[in-house]
Amino acid sequence: MKRTIPLAITFIVGVVLIVSKFIPHMPFGTLGEDFSVYFDIIATFAFILGGGNLLKVHADTIYRQRSGWGYSAICLIGFFITMVIGLLKFGAVNGRIVVGWPGDWKGDIADPAIWFSSIYEYVFKPLAATMFALLAFYVASASYRAFRAKNVEATVLLVASFIILLGRTFIGKAVSFWVPINRPGPDIPRLAEWVMDYPTRAGQRAIMIGIALGIVATSLKIILGIDRTYLGVEEEK
Repeated sequence: MKRTIPLAITFIVGVVLIVSKFIPHMPFGTLGEDFSVYFDIIATFAFILGGGNLLKVHADTIYRQRSGWGYSAICLIGFFITMVIGLLKFGAVNGRIVVGWPGDWKGDIADPAIWFSSIYEYVFKPLAATMFALLAFYVASASYRAFRAKNVEATVLLVASFIILLGRTFIGKAVSFWVPINRPGPDIPRLAEWVMDYPTRAGQRAIMIGIALGIVATSLKIILGIDRTYLGVEEEK
């Protein structure tokens, strides 16, 4: 019974959502929006469980003083500070700290007067930019290993990536000095745009079609109860 009920709920919800996409009339037309509200409620509990799991993992790392426990401490401190400021709507009015801007706890956290926006703008965004800047070195290292011209396919990939990299920087424009300014020609920036607009987009569409077919197949397996991995490990018979 504990597995039959979740399977029945999954089947009913899946079928109803499919029908609501093909029959845009009452009562099916609004079912998708109605179910999205329930999905948001479930996602709220998922955020709570995710926060609890974050607290459990990092608190255990700090308690046992494993390698890198200082980073776990910084993570938890930032987590609690951001959560408290976001929930209580801490802000400042005329230099005075207030709680519940603008007068209650229903204020918009995107309001510049609330410190939550400042945390996002002046702490999170610089940290994210730093992380992506560091990732550039790892991408360059991985590209060097992956783009070795071992065969024809790898050679084509290497040449295309080299053209795009040059076309996205000022170097590509500088080395295309032989093309007059107002005359169309095979300069590197235009060649990079052509590679992105035609061969790359064709490959992306093929990949998206494959992903869509995979999503359809996986969804049908879940709706029909063939794939039950979301219920946990099957009991041994």
